[in-house]
Amino acid sequence: MSLQIDTLAYTNRLRRLPPEHKLIFAFTTLAISLATHPLVQILMALWMGIWTVIYARIPASVYFRLLMFTIVFCLTSLPALMVNGIAINDLPRVQLDSWYGLTLGHFYIYISHSGSIQAWGILTRALASVSCLYFLMLTVPFTEILQTLRYLGFPVLLTDLLLLMYRFIFILLNTATELWTAQNSRGGYRTLASGMKSLALLIGQLLQRTLQRYSQFSLGLQSRGFVSEFRVWHPRRYRPQARYIIEAICGCVGLIVLDFWRNAGIFTRI
Repeated sequence: MSLQIDTLAYTNRLRRLPPEHKLIFAFTTLAISLATHPLVQILMALWMGIWTVIYARIPASVYFRLLMFTIVFCLTSLPALMVNGIAINDLPRVQLDSWYGLTLGHFYIYISHSGSIQAWGILTRALASVSCLYFLMLTVPFTEILQTLRYLGFPVLLTDLLLLMYRFIFILLNTATELWTAQNSRGGYRTLASGMKSLALLIGQLLQRTLQRYSQFSLGLQSRGFVSEFRVWHPRRYRPQARYIIEAICGCVGLIVLDFWRNAGIFTRI
């Protein structure tokens, strides 16, 4: 999956747009997603999906598979906000907040109205924010993101650390895949007991193999005369397109206006 994402970042249809434009657009939409209402956040997620799947021509299966990670993570954590429990003697205090409940012994377990609204807001904000970051991740190669950050004045030490982290994520995933394939080919996961034993061996070997790869990577840098910072070459063959710039500006302004309109409507009713 990680290698596929990196390949799509170099081959998508928006590849020739300036990376600083896409970086500013992604962070602007991210800020809007964090500060607006659920309706605007849902529209933001749909709009960023159009940019990613239709404009950039990222396969829909890849994009929705990535979104499913966020949805599953939220669905496993949000019930803690929705489900509450109190002593049966305090039941009159939560009757207005209870959608549905069950009495279990001396306790009353119920689905909270305010908790459900809070969980819905967190889910929509997470989907909108992740869709903005997925757009950046799937349309801009990581090295170009670092070059843009350096151009904007970010410290070289910070960008070098980000590059090393990005590199070692690939090393870790490749090592884990190789070890899992070797164990699986020998029937290491046929039963639950053998699977747990194989998983423990994989974790132990993963640390050892990763340290070996790190040592090889460090020796490679020293042999090439590495001194102070990483320098990544890439051609500046970018072509800004007025259509995408106008659509991005109009879309962001429209979402902000919609959020202000909703706020005005709420304040008027109050």
